[in-house]
Amino acid sequence: MDIYDIPVSFYYTVDIANVGSSGDSSFSEVSGLGMERDVEEIMEGGENRFVHRLPGRAKFNNLVLKRGVLLLNSGLAQWCTTILEADMSQTMTANDIVVSLLNAKGQPALVWNIKNAWPVKWSVVDLVADRNELAIETLEFAYDYFTKAPGSGANAMLGNPKNDD
Repeated sequence: MDIYDIPVSFYYTVDIANVGSSGDSSFSEVSGLGMERDVEEIMEGGENRFVHRLPGRAKFNNLVLKRGVLLLNSGLAQWCTTILEADMSQTMTANDIVVSLLNAKGQPALVWNIKNAWPVKWSVVDLVADRNELAIETLEFAYDYFTKAPGSGANAMLGNPKNDD
């Protein structure tokens, strides 16, 4: 493969630790994989030409997953319901989520490891009688941070000699 082969954005997997089955983590859309750093501005009394800008804390967007509404009660649905309906007297369990962007061979080319995720929002699209649309549910997760790393299929993608078959 050529080093400039770019993976397509529609070929990915989502795995949520400790909940449901593999079919329970099938999503039609993944968004929110992003981070930014706050900027601290300090104004100096004698220097009026500029403001000192210093790096602050890193912060991560919420992870948003969308899929067709499941009619069955799943492990993922139970976990989300438990967290969202909790009265805060119970311990909330966070789980790791792994999003893998796949190469043409179906191997992970790039992997985002999302640490200590927990649901903060669940919603369903508006139900409108005159539209011919699927019923889509949206799950939104807060998390501590994520790491991004090449997946096991990245060697083949980068043209490295290691065989990933």
